[in-house]
Amino acid sequence: MKMKPAPDEAPGPGLLIWYGNIHRRRDLWWRGSALMGPGLLWLLVFLALPTCGLVILSLAQRGDFGEIHWVWTLNNYQRLLGFGLFGWTPDHIFILGRSLVVGLVTTLICVLLAYPLTFYIATRPPKMRTALLLLLIVPFWTNVVVRTYAWMLLLSPQLPPAKIAAWLGAIPSGSPLFPGSLATYLGLVSTFLPFLALPLYSSVERLNWELLEAARDLYASRWQVFTQAILPQTRPGLTVGVIVTFIPAMAMFVVTDLLGGAKYMLIGNLIQNQFGQSRDWPFGAALCLALMALTMIGLRLYRRWGRS
Repeated sequence: MKMKPAPDEAPGPGLLIWYGNIHRRRDLWWRGSALMGPGLLWLLVFLALPTCGLVILSLAQRGDFGEIHWVWTLNNYQRLLGFGLFGWTPDHIFILGRSLVVGLVTTLICVLLAYPLTFYIATRPPKMRTALLLLLIVPFWTNVVVRTYAWMLLLSPQLPPAKIAAWLGAIPSGSPLFPGSLATYLGLVSTFLPFLALPLYSSVERLNWELLEAARDLYASRWQVFTQAILPQTRPGLTVGVIVTFIPAMAMFVVTDLLGGAKYMLIGNLIQNQFGQSRDWPFGAALCLALMALTMIGLRLYRRWGRS
């Protein structure tokens, strides 16, 4: 197949070199493969092969001393659904559901905080805007474990937040504000807010303000201005931000382990235990696949909502 230029345009030398030798479907296939090959190879090595390895490992069995017996079985998936030696228990299903809820709630809180934050930054003078963006990026310079220990220090009994909560009767006197749900969500939101705010800011910065003014001139309410003028323009950045926030928030184990304690176990903590203390790698692989399935379900639901 030979590509022909438009009658009123003269093809450049680069186009002649690139398209001039495509006479057959096979030439087009080889050239397309050369362009797509590196990306496909990357997906194969770092996504497809590890996933296939998890599927194979999830079908194996754990030995008495943590070794892997390559005896194909579905016992790990039965354990995941709650079926064990002593009957059925909903513990694992409850952990999966809690992980999904925590990911959704964390993402929703980050969205509610990111919109006013990004609008405030986008409406500042250029020099101040750069400084605010730098402050937003600063948390990335510190390891998440260090930031979590900082929250543990801030929520300790000696500092004002815990003293105010004790004065209000929310916690006993001399007790910290962790472990618990409040501390867990504080750590998760502070960790993932930049992940959502930065992509959203790229859309807010390119916002067409004339559409907002037209909506106000037509007596639209604030909610209508947001849903009809702001949301459609910022949806690309919002979509990216929700994806990069929801997936790691659902699988987070460092923040939930330190700020939530044993009272707030998520699927990330359960996977960590299987590959660490329990040395039950087959069951850990089954949990990883369940986490991937939850992620795909969440992305599918969000895509359906975004399309509507």
